[in-house]
Amino acid sequence: MAVRIEIDIFSGRPNPVIELKGSEARQALERLRPVRRLERGEPGLPQLPTLGYRGLIVEQTEAKARGLPRSFRFAHGDLFGPRLLHRAEDEDFEEFVLRRAGLAKLRPGKQMPDAVRAEIRRFRATRQNWPLRKLPWPTKARCACAPLYEPDWWNVPDRQPFNNCYNYATNYRTDTFAQPGQAAGAMYTALTCASVRPAAVADELISSPRANNKCPKEGHLVALVIWPDVDFHWYRKGRNGYWSHKPGGTAVTNLDNSNVTIPDPRTADRGGYTHFCTFMVVMHGHIKIA
Repeated sequence: MAVRIEIDIFSGRPNPVIELKGSEARQALERLRPVRRLERGEPGLPQLPTLGYRGLIVEQTEAKARGLPRSFRFAHGDLFGPRLLHRAEDEDFEEFVLRRAGLAKLRPGKQMPDAVRAEIRRFRATRQNWPLRKLPWPTKARCACAPLYEPDWWNVPDRQPFNNCYNYATNYRTDTFAQPGQAAGAMYTALTCASVRPAAVADELISSPRANNKCPKEGHLVALVIWPDVDFHWYRKGRNGYWSHKPGGTAVTNLDNSNVTIPDPRTADRGGYTHFCTFMVVMHGHIKIA
């Protein structure tokens, strides 16, 4: 018996993954046993397009436990999957993962468990406020060269999980969870502005620190932010002058972590991505990412 647990928390980098086998896998699945169906009015689905923690993705990679699908999600005691909308036996399974599964050994290191715990608390409050209120989305064109806001094109099963914030910001589908600098052989070596920014320049993005949120005459404007020593994230400015983004493998959204539209990423609620690095320009057809 084997279980793969993915901690859905990053936007730019691939998520941390923990592999459990044998007795530890059986113990984990017993803790995840569904005990009652969720009732109407309980918190909503965990796969929300928000920056930071979005729940655990659990996959049974060998024999399948009775009562659980091959792949499902867990968040704050709740289970979500095919024919699965239930409360789990162990409502604190996230803490079990942090304490028992060696998360501290995963990159970026010792601070990771505490960062995840803080994000778990934040996401609990986010789920309590679901569903989100619908906000008006301006349609007047202000940035003629910017890409259209087309979330339905990105948010489909054969694109959404395989393209991250960098893919979306550059409007460049690779299905590889593209990493700054990788195509040029100059990938970032640290999760800092000083490392990620030149990696993007190597991919032919143009550093534009003085853009001040103004549309370029050619190409479109993007913005780089950093969760210090943990992850990076990108936004892109749309044709209507507002910004949108794609948190990791989740859906494209035009809202920040406070569920409001984004006229300027410098003032948006970015969760743990507290360091605004720079604006950059993407010249269409000039870049290559991988």
